[in-house]
Amino acid sequence: MTNSDDFKGTFTVDSYAQTILASLSAHIAIIDENGMILETNRAWRSFAQSNALQMPPETLNINYLDICDSATGESSEQSLEIAEGIRKVIQGELQEFVMDYPCHSKNERRWFYMRAIRANSAGPAKVVISHENITALKLAEEAVRIRERELEEKSSHLEEANAALRALIRQRDEDKKEFEQAVFQNIKEAVLPNLERLKQQRQTKAARELTELIEKDLHDIASPFLRHLTSLETILTPQEIQVANLIRQGKASKEIAEMLSLSVTTVSFHRKNLRQKFGLTHASTNLRTYLLSLN
Repeated sequence: MTNSDDFKGTFTVDSYAQTILASLSAHIAIIDENGMILETNRAWRSFAQSNALQMPPETLNINYLDICDSATGESSEQSLEIAEGIRKVIQGELQEFVMDYPCHSKNERRWFYMRAIRANSAGPAKVVISHENITALKLAEEAVRIRERELEEKSSHLEEANAALRALIRQRDEDKKEFEQAVFQNIKEAVLPNLERLKQQRQTKAARELTELIEKDLHDIASPFLRHLTSLETILTPQEIQVANLIRQGKASKEIAEMLSLSVTTVSFHRKNLRQKFGLTHASTNLRTYLLSLN
């Protein structure tokens, strides 16, 4: 059977197969059971010529396995692996062997997908070898990996920024709490004692009203912050703290009076002061419920 110029050699294939093989972009060769190249297609020969491979222009009657075994340089390990895979296909241990490998030149980076498959034919084994250029795919995969690394780095930086922001928020809350405690402590230790002494002195009606106004303003200033405190000692007197603790326990005024050796009237007075200091102006607001909310 006559072979075309696109696919010629000693191994005969029909003209229809020759036409198909000649049109394929993959570099294709057919080898025998010893690894000798029987046929190649146009793409195989063009690649061999353009890359100055040490083989005849048609690359026929050359042992492909010997070429792989004697390879040196960066791709030598892949060449040995390819030779081993092809031998397993020839011996029938594998029906097909595939792998991708780098094949870089001085001018460009290239990758190929190699496939060796045993031909279904009578007589000695024949193996069809193809090499397909997958450089575009590899470069796309590399671009994806680079993009993923960039996203990971950005995500890491964002997480670090979030952690720093959370730390700043915590520090702000701690500073705010310290400031509130300092304000309340100053009111308790520096202002209220003097105000109490002032109330004990004989005063005119105008002075007494002014004193009460000052006291009310101080409680108004303090009350918005009290709900954030963990202690009742901020602006309460020791006895008010005792009464508040018993109220939180659900004790009635009579029980509190007996426990603290006070009159019911005094307990009621403390209740009124507590409501005033906490800013509980509405009668519907339960004092015990509020005190429990401070836990």
